[in-house]
Amino acid sequence: MTESASQAMAILRDGSQFQWYVVVLLAFVFYVYTVEVEKRNWSLVLAGLAFWGMDWFNEIWNGLVMHFTGYAPVWGAPGKTAYLILIGLNIEIMFMFAVSGIIWTKMLLPDKKTRILGLPNRWVVAIAGSAFCVFVEYLLNGVGALTWDYSWWSRSAPWLIFLIGYLTFFVVAFWVHDVKTLKAKLITVGTIWAVVIASLILFIPVLHWI
Repeated sequence: MTESASQAMAILRDGSQFQWYVVVLLAFVFYVYTVEVEKRNWSLVLAGLAFWGMDWFNEIWNGLVMHFTGYAPVWGAPGKTAYLILIGLNIEIMFMFAVSGIIWTKMLLPDKKTRILGLPNRWVVAIAGSAFCVFVEYLLNGVGALTWDYSWWSRSAPWLIFLIGYLTFFVVAFWVHDVKTLKAKLITVGTIWAVVIASLILFIPVLHWI
């Protein structure tokens, strides 16, 4: 096991790490969603939940990589945190992703057919958003807050971080936003979260894999 993975495992779901600022972050997330619910902006709310759910998918399979290799997760978060939920997901990151989908979806143009530099505006925002997120990860990795232990997921190989780490989040969230019927949006988001919750129950308290 790598040193960084060992450090992360040592604080995994350790309640003694708790800090009171978590309550403030929780209130912030509630506020963001309450504002949009008050406006009945269901497309934006569901896009945000889809984005957040997609991140949970990634965090779950990342934890499974750690379990089955016994070496390291694809990415780890061994640094200071108020609570490390999964080996690559601390509570601060979780709250950030909880609102990220809403933030980025707000940047979409009203008409999905409108183009920017010849490209559909949804793809422009998705590509720009993913690139920005990879840049932020580079900064976090540079200060040791986010660790990478595989050559194919590193500073020298950013394409998988871009494609799998983020682009899928944007594509799914924007698709949910643009789906015509509320029923279809609810089915998609409900399916994502049903799989996430079932996986967390199976892999944490039942199998103890992540």
